[in-house]
Amino acid sequence: MSSYTAHVDLPPVMWSVPLARHVTLEVLRGWQSPHDFDDVALLVSELVSNVVDHADSEVVLTLEITLAGDSLNVSVADGSAIRPVVRELREDSPRGRGLQLVEAIAERWGVEDHHGGKRVWFELTPPRG
Repeated sequence: MSSYTAHVDLPPVMWSVPLARHVTLEVLRGWQSPHDFDDVALLVSELVSNVVDHADSEVVLTLEITLAGDSLNVSVADGSAIRPVVRELREDSPRGRGLQLVEAIAERWGVEDHHGGKRVWFELTPPRG
């Protein structure tokens, strides 16, 4: 079973969202990952957007991508200890649905303490069929 890992440090600014998405997809293409790239791109965008929206602008966010066999694990770590919350859907708010998407699409996801901040991660398996 092959295992690959990539780490990318980015500033918590808006242009990091498409960059993180692009880097993730290029890495997965290079690894010939069997995962649904649309799902991966969406979930990476949501995790990085959360850091951009809620973390201190002085922190660095770290994107980590690990492929071990068929299991893909993606995490975003930052220096903020404030944990994200899955919000209830509200018609009057166009934002705040990101973690609901993560919860709906990922096989598993979670949050853990990481060097005085936190790491939010998700795990995907390849589509069946």
